Amino acid sequence: MKKNISAMLAVLLSLILILTGCFNSTEQVQKKKDEGQEEMESSEDNGPKILRTNNSSEPGSLHPGTAQGSHDSWILEHTFEGLTTKSPDGKIIPGMAELPEVSEDGLTWTFHLRDGMKWSNGDPVTAEDFEYAWKYALNPNTASQYAYQLYYLEGGEEFNSVSSNKENRQIPEEVLKPYRDKVGVKALDEKTLEVKLAKPTPYFLDLTSHYTYYPINKKVQEQNSDWYKEADTFVSNGAFTLSEWKHKESVKLVKNESYYDKDKINLDEVLLYIIEDQNTAWQMYQSDEMDLIVNLPAEVTGMLIDKEDPEFHNASDLATYYYNLNTGVKPFGNVKVRRALSMAIDRQAIVDHVSQGGQIPAYGVIPPGMPDESGDFRENAEQLFEESVEKAKKLLEEGLAEEGLDKMPKFSFLYNTSETHKAIAEAIQEMWRKNLGIEEMVLENAEFQVKLDREQAGDFQISRGGWIGDYVDPMTFMDIWVTDGPYNDVNWGNKEYDKLIQTAKSTMDKGTRMDAMHQAEQILMDEMPIIPIYYYSKPHAYKHFISSIYAPINRYPQFKYADIKK
Repeated sequence: MKKNISAMLAVLLSLILILTGCFNSTEQVQKKKDEGQEEMESSEDNGPKILRTNNSSEPGSLHPGTAQGSHDSWILEHTFEGLTTKSPDGKIIPGMAELPEVSEDGLTWTFHLRDGMKWSNGDPVTAEDFEYAWKYALNPNTASQYAYQLYYLEGGEEFNSVSSNKENRQIPEEVLKPYRDKVGVKALDEKTLEVKLAKPTPYFLDLTSHYTYYPINKKVQEQNSDWYKEADTFVSNGAFTLSEWKHKESVKLVKNESYYDKDKINLDEVLLYIIEDQNTAWQMYQSDEMDLIVNLPAEVTGMLIDKEDPEFHNASDLATYYYNLNTGVKPFGNVKVRRALSMAIDRQAIVDHVSQGGQIPAYGVIPPGMPDESGDFRENAEQLFEESVEKAKKLLEEGLAEEGLDKMPKFSFLYNTSETHKAIAEAIQEMWRKNLGIEEMVLENAEFQVKLDREQAGDFQISRGGWIGDYVDPMTFMDIWVTDGPYNDVNWGNKEYDKLIQTAKSTMDKGTRMDAMHQAEQILMDEMPIIPIYYYSKPHAYKHFISSIYAPINRYPQFKYADIKK
């Protein structure tokens, strides 16, 4: 049964909150203040409208075909636009194209680009730009981690799976071309894009608003393959474009005068400071050096909720916070060890006393907000595992004995730099110490992109993970952990799980699809290669003079239509 937090643990958690709440990095704040003074002064009445906010990490890639994290996607969502886009109320609406014509069998989708669509350099956006971009991401030489999102296209997986006979060797064009030509996307003319799917996909329209499906300017890409790495060569088709990139310091966006809906874009500039430390970002917000903040320290979130601060906003998020367990590293390959670690965590204590943002304890991987055959997928599933210290102790003892160990060996926990991630890790570290006698867990922080790279290389034992749904269907979570999946960092595989996911991808029958995914989620939780902690909320704050910020369920707060009225 689920156990309540002990008095001793409550005291310790309180101490953690006090320590993590201490503001620091005064010199960094002053440096940012000096650098931002010009922007602050220019945002007075009758001057340019400049929104200042924070991007929590240096972007890994601002190329739609190679981007992979929220530190990339938040910028891309404002600088690019797909065939479709999402309205402030979350509906899929026309973007670069009108809504498509779909064949009766659900396999052929025909998109017609709207008149007057242009790139920021004045070039017309063409159907060929979309075909080129999708095939670029699928090209195995590109090494796109998100290429699997295009496997819904006929021939997409086959093209991406072409391999070289030699390790790290670029695959020659004569080998690639026959596979590329069979991919189900084709520009019939300058404004007509025909898409052929491998199987009927009920959520495909939602996918066309995702950043992996954004176009790239074919001419620009062919002339300069590094166009996306610096502001002076950057070309995009969204509401904003990149005007300045001071690497690891700040990113500046400016209104794209070539954007078809430019008259509805109120902001002239958006300045995103690159600040990993949450307390530094919050201090800058308090001192009026930021107008919008999306990564609040946990104790600040709790404080703002308690005082009902009018600048504080929260929203549902289609996201799950979890821990990765590298099953290729002893003793985490043992399912009893993995389940013991999960069962010894008091999730309610974490959300009540540490994260403090209205999060919901997670006893499955699919968050609320996903449609089922009827109702909500999460609400229709029972709690998929339990918390029990007594059972956890027994399982850990049995698992370690099977591994020839009499105690848990020293191991490290990898997390990206964040006071909240650190506080949660420290709380769970204490739970494992108190409940399971685990004494040698070492916390290790790294920049977000470094963490991602290490996870993909298998260079970790336990790491913090989080996933925001790319589209509103349970599959956006479930296909992560198929055997050898590009984001299956935990080195886990299960044939029955793979079969169920394939079943869910092979039918348009909603009941069959959802039943298969419910069964697959149960297998995942029985095997526990990941440990769900909670379902995210989306706490953020913005100044009283900012309006029209909106927060789609699976995206960061959007400032596309924001306005400033002081």
